[in-house]
Amino acid sequence: MLRCTAKVLALLRVSEPAIGQACEQDWYAHLIRIDRRKCLLVTHAGTLFSVFMPNVTAAGLRPIGPPVVSAIQAALQAEHLPIDTLGELDPWQVAVAKTADRRILGTINDLAFTTEHLIATTGGLARCDINALHHGLHRTINSITGYIPPIDLLTASHQGQL
Repeated sequence: MLRCTAKVLALLRVSEPAIGQACEQDWYAHLIRIDRRKCLLVTHAGTLFSVFMPNVTAAGLRPIGPPVVSAIQAALQAEHLPIDTLGELDPWQVAVAKTADRRILGTINDLAFTTEHLIATTGGLARCDINALHHGLHRTINSITGYIPPIDLLTASHQGQL
């Protein structure tokens, strides 16, 4: 399930989001503006593994499943992880729902601030290396995960240690 902030729901023109219990397998999507461009930050609830999608458009996100799943799989491959590390991701079966966990929302706001800062220090969105940005985000610690970086949580779960 892709849990979207109100800004993402408005961009997608979703009038009746899906209803379901929040779980650690959910993904959260947050719309941020950087250099006057719409960007999407997508974060896995259980691990905080995040994917930044720059220069998104409403038309390019309808339906939202294919571009988001493609970005997630590309980020996993860039980290040398199988594309099913976080479970089977079917781009045509993505249900869009409202956000459900305030802790995750707070963390996403922190990640958005970190993303904006990292992009600004590289000279802006046009000069930013998205793979390097992902590399940094995947190694950012947060209290919600017990200060374990997302990449370490993924690696441990992939190796069956969690």
